Amino acid sequence: MVKTIELPFVSQLRENLAKPRPLIQVVLGPRQVGKTTGVHALLSSYSGTYHYVSADGPISKDPSWIFQEWILAESKGPSTLLVIDEIQKVEKWSESIKDLWDKQATRAEQIKVILLGSSSLSIQRGLTESLAGRFYLHKVWHWSPKESSLAYNISLNDYIIFGGYPASYAYIENIPEWLEYVRESIINSVIGRDILSLVRVKSPALFRQCFDLVCSYPAQEVSYNKLLGQLQDRGNTDLIKNYLEHFEGAFLIKQLYKYSSSGFSSKGSSPKLLPLCPALYSVNRDGHLSDEEKGRSFELMIGALLLRKPGQLFYWRNKDAEVDYVYRYQQNLIAIEVKSGRVRNTKGLHEFSKIFKDATPKIVTKENYEKILDSI
Repeated sequence: MVKTIELPFVSQLRENLAKPRPLIQVVLGPRQVGKTTGVHALLSSYSGTYHYVSADGPISKDPSWIFQEWILAESKGPSTLLVIDEIQKVEKWSESIKDLWDKQATRAEQIKVILLGSSSLSIQRGLTESLAGRFYLHKVWHWSPKESSLAYNISLNDYIIFGGYPASYAYIENIPEWLEYVRESIINSVIGRDILSLVRVKSPALFRQCFDLVCSYPAQEVSYNKLLGQLQDRGNTDLIKNYLEHFEGAFLIKQLYKYSSSGFSSKGSSPKLLPLCPALYSVNRDGHLSDEEKGRSFELMIGALLLRKPGQLFYWRNKDAEVDYVYRYQQNLIAIEVKSGRVRNTKGLHEFSKIFKDATPKIVTKENYEKILDSI
């Protein structure tokens, strides 16, 4: 039986909207993780008037569409809540929102605004270029092991294989159906609708091949040249970097960079590739993982959970000494080794602690990961 839970962003959204003259509320995150569902749940108990529309459909993508919906919202009352889903689908959306928002700045009563999006590159570009100082950002993540357990009774072992997209949990008893759902309803939709519909890619087939290749190296350091050499086409490392940037922008992966002796990211190093939930890795293994692959998946899970925290995340390597994750926040530096069932040693943790004497070493296991992550 599925249990309804409220994701953290919903309560924060409710609290912000209750404030006098709230900023534009921007809800940003992957497809199929509950952004729209969460907002609809909020609206179901909302005491005021609201106007909900989505740009993910057969509408005019011209900025005049936003103007039209804004006027319709205002016609319902001066304090109406306007919700626009998939805002990135509309051309010059940020400039239109800015103009309309600024025009109501001197009014005693203003409409309130929630914007939802599934493409961080196009959304963040608009936020920084046009809406600076006018918005509050709510980040929505793939579902965590805890959320998956509470709502769907998903065990940690199942999460390591299937975790991240809640709607896919209905199919985990039938692997072919689960694979079909993840590939078609999530991956192909994200690549086709959130990336290729917004940016120009010379070879869509190569782009998709690159994504599959990237997800086959979970939580592993891989050079751009190695990735390029495995693609069935000629190109250069700039092509690979561009592809990876687009995958990051659609909340599919994250590139981690090496923590350097200066204490900053070394972007000249090979990145550590991190699919942002286990499902993105195991779908390329047809939903069947060996014990070693489950270890890799647990390691990427820990990395994805660390990314939710406010600090910066890196990896570290010095010759054959390696630290899985280095987390830095304010004055805290934490070196993390993930013990995931694979044969590992703590040489890297020991070497890192000798070089960075203010670092706190931690070893994360399946038994203690919740306690360790809660303490960071």
